Formats: sequence, structure tokens, C-alpha cells
Amino acid sequence: MTDSALDHFSLQDTRVTRRYLEKFGTITGHLGRVAGQMEAEGRLSRPEVEVLARYLVGLSLTFRALGHKYLFSGRAAHAGHLTFDRRESGFPVFHELLTMANDAAQAGKHLSGMRGVEALKDEMVRTILGDLQIPTKLQFALSQRLYYEELARGGLFWARNDPQAVWQGTDGARRRFLVHWAVYDSQVNLPQIYLMELEDTGRTGLPKDERRWPEVQSHLMAQAVAGLKLLTIARGFDEDFDDLHPRRLRRFHVGPMYSSSFTRQEGPLGRILDAAKAPPGEDWALVWTEEELVADRAEAVPKGWFGTVERQVFALDPFVGRGAETGATRTERAIILPQRPYQALAELNPPGFADVRKFVVGAGGRVLSYR
Repeated sequence: MTDSALDHFSLQDTRVTRRYLEKFGTITGHLGRVAGQMEAEGRLSRPEVEVLARYLVGLSLTFRALGHKYLFSGRAAHAGHLTFDRRESGFPVFHELLTMANDAAQAGKHLSGMRGVEALKDEMVRTILGDLQIPTKLQFALSQRLYYEELARGGLFWARNDPQAVWQGTDGARRRFLVHWAVYDSQVNLPQIYLMELEDTGRTGLPKDERRWPEVQSHLMAQAVAGLKLLTIARGFDEDFDDLHPRRLRRFHVGPMYSSSFTRQEGPLGRILDAAKAPPGEDWALVWTEEELVADRAEAVPKGWFGTVERQVFALDPFVGRGAETGATRTERAIILPQRPYQALAELNPPGFADVRKFVVGAGGRVLSYR
């Protein structure tokens, strides 16, 4: 069933649903290696890699939970169907994660009313041996039990992942923090991860400040929208908090995901995947985009009758027009793909890919970086 306006597609078949979720499980497993490669190249620090890895592991756990939830989609009467955006992102639609968050809030209640895993397995054995029947209903019950257990354990990538602050040391009288947060953007159905390096000149350290920290968290989550430029987010934050000084802001877009089996891709990526004729499980490509905004300097500006406050002056992309257009100092796009699609990309050499970073997944999951 499709939604013609949004091109959302509902997976009705059990095997297709499992293949789709297994594909994402494989892809998210490679993303941590990509982050490690970026650290080895000096583009990410150890604390930044640890933050990114936490979100990427959470994303993997989210897909594992969805795998339990929809394990019997198309076989059990009330199993439901996974809906994903097959044109714009290739990822599950935002509503799937929103429903998962609601389920997580009631996971304890559901688990208390369910039989345990071993009890369900014992009943399945009796049904198979005694009644000579396939215990579909019991299998579905077990999948739902595993789903709620996964939610109860936590650590998943949710629709909203509220800001956290990591201490980075001091610079004179200034405390330095790495603040990070993430969302599953409802407009583009993609995970987005934010990292902000800031200096704190307040009386109390930001995470321990009962007045400022809740305000900061609320402010940042309200601004975590794909359509907002980093410059808009950083300037708004700088103006709203006089004793917090954003020095660097980055946003990582995980996706879109393209697959000849599942998505309707147009343009060069579609031709690349068609030409690759890769076997199942290797017919995909994932786009990874990093936007970065850096403060070039700080200046004192008047505030009130006699006071002044520090405001950041941000460096925009030096190429003509691009800085104002992107609202960033730098934007780098990368694509992650297996060997066969990469070979097709190298042979076709379509325009527009010369400046795109290529991370190629080789044998044993090894990730190699190419320009």
C-alpha cells in the first residue's frame, strides 16, 4: 500500500520485511568503522567518535527492535506492517519511531502481562510435538516479548535524543563542553546528529546549572530541524545565552539509503546500482553528509545602557555565494557502499561525484577510504 503524496511504502511480506531490516542492520554495523576511519585521519577526535558511536549503536538497536516487532509481519493476524520512505530517504518513516517511543513508555506494563521467553518456547515445543501444528501465535507472542525487552533495555536511537554535555576541560576561566543531541527528523525521515563545542563563562558549570541547562536543552531540541541552517541555529543560541559561546557546530545526516531492491532512486545512483548487478545484501549505497560551522572570532557588542556581551562571528564557506546559501563553513558529502557498486561508480564516473568521499566496504567488513 502506497501513499501517493509521500511515497511511503508498507512492507506486507515477512521475508521482504526481514531482508529490509537485515540490510539496515548490516549497514549500521559499517558506520562505526567509517567513524573510526575518520578518527584515524584526524577528522574526528576520540570524544567525538565515542559520541557518534553511541548514536550509531543506538540506531542499530532501533532496527533490531523493529526486527522483533515485525518479525511475523504478513503471517500473524495482528503483526502490523513496517512503513518506510522509499523515495526520499529509504529509512522507516518518522511515525515508526514515534510509535516505538510510546511503546517504550509502557514496556514494563506489557512485559508484566506476558509469559516469559522460556515458558513461550516450552509451549511452542508442546504445540509442535503434541498438536502437530506450527505455533504461529506463540511465535508472534515471543517476538513481541523480545521487542518490549529491547525497548526496556534502552539505548536505542529515539525520535528525540535530548542534549547531553561532555566535559572537555578549561581554557583559563572558561569551561569547555561538547554538547551533543540527535533527532529522527520528521520532514526527511532521516537520523541527524548534532555536536556543539562551546565555552561556558557562567557561574555554575552548564550541566549542573538548574536554571540554564533545562533552557539549553529545550532550545536546542526546538531548533533541531533539517530545514534550519547551522548559522541560524548557532546565532540564535549565541544571542539567547550570553554566557555560553558556541565555537563549533556540526550536523551529521545519516542517509539517504539507496537500494535496487527497495528504493526508487533516480539519477546517477540509480544507474550505478543497476550497473553493479550486486548480489542481495550488497545492492546498496548510503549517503553521509557533514555540515560544519566554525566561529572565526568573537566581538563585544553593546547590551543595555552600559553593558557589553560577547558574540561570535562565524566563518562561512569562502567560495562565492556558497556560504550564504549553505549557512556553513564547510559541507562534506560521503557515500558508503560495497565493492561492486563502487566498481560501477568508478567505471561510469558520473558528474558530481568527484568531490564526494567514498567509503568502500570490503571483505570482512573492512572499510577503505577513497577520494
